[in-house]
Amino acid sequence: MTAIKGEVTGEKSIAVTATATGDGSVGVYGQGDAVGVRGDGKTWHGVTGISESTTGGAGVMGQGTATGVIGKGETWIGVYGETQSTTGGSGVWGEHKANGAGVVGKSQSGAGVWAVSETGEGVHVETKSPTVAAIAGFNLNPNGTGAAIYGKKEGPQGHAGFFIGHVHVTGNLTADGDILLSGADCAEDFDIAEVDSVEPGTVMVIGEDGALHQSQQAYDRRVAGVISGAGTYKAGIILDKQDSRPNRKPMALFGKVYCKVDASYAPIGVGDLLTTAPTPGHAMKATDPLKAFGAVIGKALRPLRDGQALVPILIALQ
Repeated sequence: MTAIKGEVTGEKSIAVTATATGDGSVGVYGQGDAVGVRGDGKTWHGVTGISESTTGGAGVMGQGTATGVIGKGETWIGVYGETQSTTGGSGVWGEHKANGAGVVGKSQSGAGVWAVSETGEGVHVETKSPTVAAIAGFNLNPNGTGAAIYGKKEGPQGHAGFFIGHVHVTGNLTADGDILLSGADCAEDFDIAEVDSVEPGTVMVIGEDGALHQSQQAYDRRVAGVISGAGTYKAGIILDKQDSRPNRKPMALFGKVYCKVDASYAPIGVGDLLTTAPTPGHAMKATDPLKAFGAVIGKALRPLRDGQALVPILIALQ
């Protein structure tokens, strides 16, 4: 049974029209045990809703106890959103007022969510949570080989992944190409005696207690290395890092490091072998080959004619 029936033919014709004025007025109201309002279109939209509101009024609003709006497409898009806003308006906006997801995308074999931008970010996410990540990726197939997060960058410029801040990896880290580090030395954390008084660049020796101490005597064969981090050279790799033990500092094992050097015992030239000096925590030129055996720290990379200074050296313990 049909309550109202309108029929007309011709281009841009309208079979039924209704107009209502006044606050809260409704142009057309439909109620049914199954469908309240239904619109069928042969070549275009089944239902078109237009709003001239500039304060948030929608062209179409759907509200339901379960689902507010359902969109189905046989050969194309289920739901399509478009805007020409130049002030940040979104083509599609999803917001959850409680604890659920703002937007959920699901697919049997394709992408659950597909995001493309010509000049901006394809996907932008933010969170103010103190405990959870802004992006979380999970591959739930225990036998699968696919990655939880995959990034690819076309061309030789830029990076597939870029991080500002610390990165924590609980498993293995595999690289098919080179690993490029801006740091100058490979260091390892050691227990340091009187840790608060030991500065980067200090020459260290192994103590009877197993901790490292500032060097105090010339040609000390207990020499272990130089505390990393002085000058413009920073450690590229730090081994045995244990944040729970505050009395530790990284000591350069090999590579370039700035070292406290005292040239008052002998002028130092580029390539000279260095050993421990009587000056606490300093190196000096090794002038006695017999005493230097087993007490060499490394080679000077810059000269120092007199006085004390931080000098870059190449660590080469021998």
